[in-house]
Amino acid sequence: MKVTLDRVNDNFHFQVKNDRGYVVDLDKRKIQGGDDLGASPMELLLMGVAGCSGIDLIGILQKQRQEITSYKMDVEGERKELGEAKPFSKIHATIYIEGDVKPKKALKAAALSFEKYCSVSKTLEPTATVTYSVVVNGEVVENE
Repeated sequence: MKVTLDRVNDNFHFQVKNDRGYVVDLDKRKIQGGDDLGASPMELLLMGVAGCSGIDLIGILQKQRQEITSYKMDVEGERKELGEAKPFSKIHATIYIEGDVKPKKALKAAALSFEKYCSVSKTLEPTATVTYSVVVNGEVVENE
């Protein structure tokens, strides 16, 4: 796996391309001296958590013949000062699923993703606590 970064302007706007040609714009936030022409590197990490887990969850629920009509995930990260850096210390994902989906199956799929399959979350685990909650058809699914 390889990505290539190219600088686009004289400031902090970059484009990152994977080996299949897909491009993502990356920039520093305007309040930090950038131009806001793309996602920040830390936002990309949160997007990676959402995408990785989303792929897992949809795949698991499809195999269980659950009918998903809508899927959304909010991922929020808390950062801490660590010298000059500010890595994530906590990451929480809230998964919203609509459709003919059994709530316990959705919760189990989330557990499998975050605790076993999602490589992005597992990569971040040594430095950040990664948690999740699941909402199916507007109802929070509780662990028993």
